[in-house]
Amino acid sequence: SDYQQLSYNFNINIFQGGPLKSQSLMRDSYTPDVFQKAVIDPRHWHGRTINELGRWYEKFFLDLNVQKAMKEKHG
Repeated sequence: SDYQQLSYNFNINIFQGGPLKSQSLMRDSYTPDVFQKAVIDPRHWHGRTINELGRWYEKFFLDLNVQKAMKEKHG
């Protein structure tokens, strides 16, 4: 939902006159009770925990930044 909100705000700022409410095919395809019954475990995401994914991305981008800095320094 954070990505949807970010996308919505980005589209509103860039493309003036955008829709007042974001639309989702998934949200439109199901009745509201489906979402109320759904159990979301934020600590378990497709076999990986959020912390593991966060650490992986943190290391990945740190590595990219180090490689970029090394290229700039040593050519």
